[in-house]
Amino acid sequence: MRELLAGDGDLRYVWRHLPLPDVHPHAEPAAEASEAAGVQGRFWEYRALLFERQDALQGKQLVAHAEELGLDAERFRRELREREHAGRVARDVESADLSGVAGTPTFFVNGARHHGAYDLGALKAAVKAARARALVAEPVSP
Repeated sequence: MRELLAGDGDLRYVWRHLPLPDVHPHAEPAAEASEAAGVQGRFWEYRALLFERQDALQGKQLVAHAEELGLDAERFRRELREREHAGRVARDVESADLSGVAGTPTFFVNGARHHGAYDLGALKAAVKAARARALVAEPVSP
């Protein structure tokens, strides 16, 4: 994704959570923890740590990751304890269900689900095609 986004100022990457507890029992708390990190401006760095350390996603480990990034650990703990971000994660799961998404990763390009490979070339081609469709659809000003 970094390569796809590099140097493309009008391309936006939006993350949606889809914790799959049957695959990973700690996925939902990890998703909530990443949102707690996001409130402190470190969502992407925290997500990267979670993916690197998928075997370390229990409560104290989630807090240790936050401390490693220099987050306000007390605030982070409170938000996890009170499940402050559970609603955000639940809305993402509901959105995935309504969109027919059952697994990750799943990509949408300009609102249309991308089917096929997820390599850089395929995603660049999907973005290029979406841009071409958008240009054709724009009304011409008199």
